[in-house]
Amino acid sequence: MLRTESSTRINAALIAHAANALTRLLEFAQPADAVLSAYFREQRQLGGRERGFVAETCYAVLRHKRSLERLVEPAQGARRLILAALLRLSGVAQRQLSEYVSADEKEWLLAFKARLEPELSLAEQADLPDWLVEKLMQRRDATQLLVLARGLNQSAALDIRVNSLKAKREEVMAQFAAEGIAVEACPFSPLGIRLKTKPALQKHPLYLSGTIEVQDEGSQLLGVLLAPKRGEMVVDFCAGAGGKTLLLGALMRSTGRLYAFDVSAKRLAKLKPRVARSGLSNMHPVCIEGENDSRVKRLAGKIDRVLIDAPCSGLGTLRRNPDLKWRQTPQSIAELTLKQQHILAGAARLVKPGGRLVYATCSILSEENETIVDGFLDAHPEFQRLSASAVLAQQGISIADCAAGGSGQDFRLLPHRHGTDGFYAAVLERAK
Repeated sequence: MLRTESSTRINAALIAHAANALTRLLEFAQPADAVLSAYFREQRQLGGRERGFVAETCYAVLRHKRSLERLVEPAQGARRLILAALLRLSGVAQRQLSEYVSADEKEWLLAFKARLEPELSLAEQADLPDWLVEKLMQRRDATQLLVLARGLNQSAALDIRVNSLKAKREEVMAQFAAEGIAVEACPFSPLGIRLKTKPALQKHPLYLSGTIEVQDEGSQLLGVLLAPKRGEMVVDFCAGAGGKTLLLGALMRSTGRLYAFDVSAKRLAKLKPRVARSGLSNMHPVCIEGENDSRVKRLAGKIDRVLIDAPCSGLGTLRRNPDLKWRQTPQSIAELTLKQQHILAGAARLVKPGGRLVYATCSILSEENETIVDGFLDAHPEFQRLSASAVLAQQGISIADCAAGGSGQDFRLLPHRHGTDGFYAAVLERAK
């Protein structure tokens, strides 16, 4: 059910704003968060609660688009989807909604509420596109698919990671508790804290000082799987804005040499202020042209540990990015898998004998995950799989139902089982 802080906040203007924003979102021309940010910049009169209502309502429609469209048909349009979401998902009373709509919409709401539930296809029940259901059903039955879909269609909790260079988790939790912010320790990551509400952290002293970073617990565990040591040479090959790079630097206690590689100078630029806040001094951002860049080749065979958080469909992050299931296509997945093959093969050249490589995605599709790793290992017998569960156990971490791949040695997190985004990782080691 869609959570709204108070149904009394709903009025005709807010319904109109939600419908206007959703109209833009349904074009799927840009990521949903970017579309909403642009809309809110235009509508500066909207306060925090109003923006929250618009965002929550629009995201609810994006999560449940298939079933809502079936429910409202033959009616069409963003406004009807918003009204249906408020009525069916948020529990807003039909009588209350009727105060803020036209006479035609009052009549439609009355008929909509009285309408019998239509028989939904499996994809409509799962609120997923047909092509994605077909792919997911290759490895699971209908019941398993619906359980997975329910997890993906929930709203995500807010997880943060404590910068171990600056504080201990218990200290940060105590400070939040003193401020009246309800928190709990993440069950798996030793540095993770889960907030039970979603306060604005960007201006919080702990964030401004680099003591905390917003990071899903699953993402934190990728650093634990790589397990970098003090004084080593480490590469974060697809660093992006550097959330995992910062974690690796802290695990290395700001020693050794840590390279943040990415093909986007714009993304790497976002890393600089985060590095300054973090207190790390071993970080070296490098903008590369690709896996065959000369700066990559110069480090061939010299790196102790390489993390590849590969560009992927992002379908494991639907709790946060529900628009992705409507923006991705089978064609885009095919393009991504080709890119993933090239990146893994290119980055693997960096690994020294006896070194470790972790290939990871936030995808739930096997073709982006174990299929990529299986193909790589067939072509590169100098690498072998390690048991991800054993690597975690060496660090005192035990996670049930996280084995993945035909060998059961890889790592998978799923929202309905672990309360995280969907993640996959394979831990590989180069022969000595």
